[in-house]
Amino acid sequence: LDLGYNNISDEGAGNSSLLSLRLSGNKIGRNGGLDFAGMLRVNMTLQELELGECDLEMHGMIGLSTALKNNTTLRSVDVSRALLFSLLEEWAVHFSKMLPVNSSLVELHLGKMGLTDTGMERLSEGLKLNHRLRYLDLRNRVSRDGALHLSKVLKGNSPLEVIDLSSNRIEDPGAEYLSEAICCEGSVLRLSVCRNNISTSGLLSLAGALTNSPTLTHIYIWGNHLEEPVCQAFKELLNTGRLTPEQTDVRPYEVDGHVFLAELFHHLRKHLFFTDVNEQNA
Repeated sequence: LDLGYNNISDEGAGNSSLLSLRLSGNKIGRNGGLDFAGMLRVNMTLQELELGECDLEMHGMIGLSTALKNNTTLRSVDVSRALLFSLLEEWAVHFSKMLPVNSSLVELHLGKMGLTDTGMERLSEGLKLNHRLRYLDLRNRVSRDGALHLSKVLKGNSPLEVIDLSSNRIEDPGAEYLSEAICCEGSVLRLSVCRNNISTSGLLSLAGALTNSPTLTHIYIWGNHLEEPVCQAFKELLNTGRLTPEQTDVRPYEVDGHVFLAELFHHLRKHLFFTDVNEQNA
């Protein structure tokens, strides 16, 4: 059931026997978040819950993370753009404690949460002990130190297959940390680092990771500093077939003997859970 961007408030957040419930854009607020947390403690059917841009507050986020410790059916959760004003990032601590004990979650959207390097460090502690999560949306305020914490997760034989780091600021050091981790373990299959203030050295390290790690199949880099050495490297990856146009968001072209990259409107798939379901039903 998709009820996104209606005018549902906290009074409409009751129990349900649905498999999928999308409520993104409805202002359910603090009370609605707590109601959903209570529902998840007893609901044994819901597999997907979207509460992005629902004005969830800290108490609702903590309640949801607590409920997810014992819920064994939910596979995909989106709580993007909650209204969290605390600098202590308590929600990240609670989600970190939830991740090692949750046995069903494969997809988690935490975009636009104001997550910083400190919160990423806390979250990484739980990610290191999680063995099921495959899709992680981290479009936040993470910089190079946060990327370092995430790279340590990847080096620990993580099950993660899709990581969305778009619109952070990991810069060259962060890209290099991730490249090293990918080459070591070959765990990440799809990675987006769009709009991360990455320059030549960081982007070339990612190009090297593509060359050295056959399991990295998709990469999205638009919105960074695409100087000519980077353009040449990605032109080579595309010309040799290591990347196909469908696996990235750039394509090369030449002007007066110089190589540039143009944007292709390709992006990470937004959901892993529905892809799995559709493949099973095909």
